[in-house]
Amino acid sequence: MGSIRKRKDNGCLFFDFRHAGQRCREQTALPDSPANRKNLSKVLQLIEADISTGTFDYQRYFPSSRNVSKFKALNGEGQGAVTAPVLQESLQSNLPLFKDFAETWFAEKEVEWRKTHRISTRADLDRLLKPEFGDKAVDQVTKADILTFRATLAKANARGKTTLLSPRRINKIMGPLRQILCEAADRFNFRTPFHGIKSLKFRKSDIMPFTLEQVKSILNTVRVDFRNYYTVRFFTGMRTGEVDGLKWKFVDFEHRLILVRETVVNGEVEYTKNDGSQRDIQMSQAVYEALKSQEKATRHMSSYVFCNTQGNPLDHKNVTNRVWTPLLRYLGIEYRRPYQCRHTAATLWLAAGENPEWIARQMGHTSTEMLFRVYSRFVPNLTRQDGSAFDRLLLQSGAATAAAPDPGSVQQS
Repeated sequence: MGSIRKRKDNGCLFFDFRHAGQRCREQTALPDSPANRKNLSKVLQLIEADISTGTFDYQRYFPSSRNVSKFKALNGEGQGAVTAPVLQESLQSNLPLFKDFAETWFAEKEVEWRKTHRISTRADLDRLLKPEFGDKAVDQVTKADILTFRATLAKANARGKTTLLSPRRINKIMGPLRQILCEAADRFNFRTPFHGIKSLKFRKSDIMPFTLEQVKSILNTVRVDFRNYYTVRFFTGMRTGEVDGLKWKFVDFEHRLILVRETVVNGEVEYTKNDGSQRDIQMSQAVYEALKSQEKATRHMSSYVFCNTQGNPLDHKNVTNRVWTPLLRYLGIEYRRPYQCRHTAATLWLAAGENPEWIARQMGHTSTEMLFRVYSRFVPNLTRQDGSAFDRLLLQSGAATAAAPDPGSVQQS
C-alpha cells in the first residue's frame, strides 16, 4: 500500500509505493498541506489501480523520472512514445479561479467600504488583477507570479502621466490582491503565496503649513465670496470633504460648535473618514463671525454652508483650479495643496500654547501622538531641547537664586 510522505529536509511531499517488486519514491515540489495531500492521494489511487490491473505506465505518471528507463529495461521495452503525464493532469486544482473568487470577495467586502474605495478597488480588479491572474486557480498563483506582476507595475506609467507608478500606488494595487489570496488560503487551507512579501517603502511627504502672516495675507486677498470658506478651513482643521459637506443643521451657534458628521466625496455625501472623525469643533471668534456672515449669504438657498449658485456642494477641484492656485501664485507663496490648511490649524494651535489633548479632539485624532510626531518641529517651544524653558521656570519662581550657593557660605571640609 503506497503513501504520501513528507521530506524532512525541505518539507515537500513525495510518493512512496511499490511496483514490480521494487520500492519507488517520486518527489514533488509541493509543500505539505491538506489540499496538496488530497490531490496527491488521488494520483496515488490511480497509480495503484493501474498497478493492480497490470496497465501501469511509469512514464505516463513520472515522465522525467530515472525509474522510467530502469523499468523499461526490466521489461525489455524501447523508449516508446511519450504520453501525456497523468500527474500534471490530476494535479489540476479543483479550487475556484482567481477571477471567480475575486468576485465573491468583492461582493462580501463592498458593504464595508466607502463608495470611493469601492470604485477604485473595482477599477483595479477589472483593469489589472483579473487580466493578470483571472484564469489561474487561487492556489496556483505563486509567489513568483506576484513578484513578477509587481515588477511590471514598477515599470508602468501612471495613467495620463509620463511618470512611473509610485510605490504608494503600487502598494494600493497590491492590497486587494493580498487580501483576496490570503482569504482564499484561509478558506481552502493552503499557504498564501504572499508569505514574506512586504509592501514597498516610500518617502512620506512633509507637511507645509502656512505661517500666520501668510494666512493673514491669503484671507485679506482672496475673493470676498471665499473669505469665509478659507477662514473656516484655516482655523478649524477640517478636512476638505468635511468643510465642503458641512450643512447648516450641524452648525450650533448657541454652543459655538461645528458638528462634524458627514463628508462630501466626488459630490456625494458619505460617512466621515472613520469613527474618530465624528467630532465637535469649538468655534473661535473668527470662525463664529465667518459662519454668521456666511449664513446671510447661503442659508436661504441651500442646506450646505458653502455651496455654488445652484445650492450644491462646492467642487473642490474647481475651487482649487479657479481660486486657490491663482491666489497663491499672485501672492508669491509656494504652492501647496488646500489640505495644508488643516496642518496650519494644528501648528497655530500648538504655537499658541493650546492643550495638545484639546487640539487632538478638534482634529479628530484619537491621541496626541500624531501631534508631537508630525507637528512638533514647527513649534519652537516643543522642539527646543536645551533646558531653557526649565531655567526660565526656576528663574521666575526664584528657585534658581535660592538654590545658588553663596561662595562665602561653602562649607569647608
